[in-house]
Amino acid sequence: MDTKLQIIDISIPLFQQKGYKGVGVTEIIKACNVSKGSFYHHFPDGKEELLMACLKSIDETITTHMKDIFKQYPSTQEATLAMIDILISDFEKKSRIVVSTFTSIVSEIGSLSEPVRNSCSDLYQKMQKIYCTKLEADGFSKETANSIALMMIASIEGAIMLCLTHKSSQPLKVISHELKKVLNYPG
Repeated sequence: MDTKLQIIDISIPLFQQKGYKGVGVTEIIKACNVSKGSFYHHFPDGKEELLMACLKSIDETITTHMKDIFKQYPSTQEATLAMIDILISDFEKKSRIVVSTFTSIVSEIGSLSEPVRNSCSDLYQKMQKIYCTKLEADGFSKETANSIALMMIASIEGAIMLCLTHKSSQPLKVISHELKKVLNYPG
């Protein structure tokens, strides 16, 4: 594996578990088994540049995963419930949510730079667009689809944080149940 990709792949779970501030360059170098020179060769601007690369990787993983799920199901309701079932299964098997643990990094957003904030914002906009497209195909107006999509992101991301803090998949199960009501076909 390419050293840069190795550093990114190893750093993502470190950032997800400990947050941006909780992980130092020394810990990253040690976990990746690379020299300081090698780290700075690939990330000359240091930890923030690495974080941006990690966010890009997470962005690609999440959007690809969501698009794949949403292509498999005819309605937003079925696709969303399938996605939440995957999150629940992930949590119950691993006590963490692998695919969508973007939230843990975003929680520090207030103290991070504008490029990092923009990167996070871009991912949420992509997620909202995936939801909106499917909701509009289900017959919801553009305005209603945007509102529901925003509510879905906030609900699911909030439930992920609650699962992690409560060490229980129950918050995602509750959201799944409640979204069934919201995602009924319009009219």
